[in-house]
Amino acid sequence: MKFFVDTADLNEIKDLASTGLLDGVTTNPSLVAQSGAKSFIGLIEDICKVVKGPVSAEVAATDYATMLKEGQRLAKIAKNVAVKVPLTPDGLKVCKVLSDGGTMVNVTLCFSAAQAILAAKAGATFISPFVGRLDDIGQDGMLLIRDIVEIYKQYPAFKTEVLVASVRHPVHLIESAKMGAHVATIPPKVIRQLYSHPLTDKGLATFVADWKKTGQTILDAA
Repeated sequence: MKFFVDTADLNEIKDLASTGLLDGVTTNPSLVAQSGAKSFIGLIEDICKVVKGPVSAEVAATDYATMLKEGQRLAKIAKNVAVKVPLTPDGLKVCKVLSDGGTMVNVTLCFSAAQAILAAKAGATFISPFVGRLDDIGQDGMLLIRDIVEIYKQYPAFKTEVLVASVRHPVHLIESAKMGAHVATIPPKVIRQLYSHPLTDKGLATFVADWKKTGQTILDAA
């Protein structure tokens, strides 16, 4: 499974990229606003320099003509930009044009398997089902991931990758991986939660204490 980080915070991206865990980045208008970046284009340029994998940059318009122009502009920033479009009739039209031209497209705001089929037929590189937002309204978001993965497997001509979005906790990630989802885009906080286990902390504390009793240091050893 590929890991994308879901943030527009450049410092967070740099820190996580240094671990070698990141395969890409996703942003959206809300995350960009939270970052305080004065230049959206400049921010995406900087992120693309840090991460070599796909960097999702979302259009702001909702009509076909303007979305297409914005998508073409975003695609020029760097070869690894994935233009992010909403799952609407106009958004899928833009997806078709951009994908036919060789641009990666991330179709976002997916909440049903039917929508995911449409995105795949429009040539989307990624489909972004929002599991956390479905959970918020009392539905099981993971069932959507299962359905999309199962449907896509039936049709080898579909090249669209399932990008699990709106991830709220590590269980979303683990269950998605078990189902065979291709990608998860994860907030920095959740990525760091993946490291944690009380037995790891306990074991490390024991090793440190036992080593201290030896009175030795590795760096000063002859």
